[in-house]
Amino acid sequence: MIKDFTKLETFLVVVKERSFSKASAKLGISQPAVTQQIKFLEEQLDAKLIERKKNGVRLTKEGEEVYKIVQRISKCIQNAEQELLKIINKEITFIIGASFTIGNYILPQILPELKKIIQNDILLQIDVSKNIVDNVLEKKYDLGLIESPVMKEGLVYREWMDDELVLFSNTKLPKYVRPEELYKFNWICREEGSHTRKMVAEVFENLGLSCKKFNVISEVSSSTAVVNSILRSPVDKEHPTVSIISRYAIEDEVKQGRLFEAKIKGVKIKRKLYICYLKERKNDPFLMNIVDHLFKLRH
Repeated sequence: MIKDFTKLETFLVVVKERSFSKASAKLGISQPAVTQQIKFLEEQLDAKLIERKKNGVRLTKEGEEVYKIVQRISKCIQNAEQELLKIINKEITFIIGASFTIGNYILPQILPELKKIIQNDILLQIDVSKNIVDNVLEKKYDLGLIESPVMKEGLVYREWMDDELVLFSNTKLPKYVRPEELYKFNWICREEGSHTRKMVAEVFENLGLSCKKFNVISEVSSSTAVVNSILRSPVDKEHPTVSIISRYAIEDEVKQGRLFEAKIKGVKIKRKLYICYLKERKNDPFLMNIVDHLFKLRH
């Protein structure tokens, strides 16, 4: 007999995701481990449950019957977990670590709704991605929302949102700026070692630009400091003060006409934002409830 729900849960996720690789990412285990668990189920039940196809997976007749049963079991477990949560009545504060752009510009828009849904206090700590990952590993934070995928053993990483870094100024810029025109601007940059700065430097190198030749007038340690520095810079049509930052960080100021965005001709600087948490907590109903709502509430 199957004595735990782990393998049945893996079966459910494979069917819902229609992919062994996507199930692997969601569960935070290797793809061979997913395959092994499905094989174990099939051997225990003496029946083929899933067939792999080019466009995904397909349930066999036996697989469809097992899927219906496992769904009922899963619902019973979820109901039991919710009852337990009511008894426990969590009076602890849920701690989220978020990197600067996420913590300052994305989460404030969705945090009130998230608190209302989960009916629990949330403490937001803003820091660099590396520190957030370390604190999640050390169980100081319950959840991490990061801009840089600082990969470490023991954590599950899930792609959460798409982000784009854009050129902006408090002086109106042309819709498209040629790469060679970047040399005539005054620059506010993130500090050495920041993930944003590394990304931008790599893009400029690929364009044949030398960052050392830019007129950098200031280096700052956060996206908020970048925005404030640009806002306070003198308006100069010939030599605008510019920087590159997440579009989320300036969207309100752009709408108000206080900042102006431009595209660098021939390039887009895109990145993923991630959710990370301890692998050992991937079956924690309270944590997974919050993760699910973050995906629903994303900007």
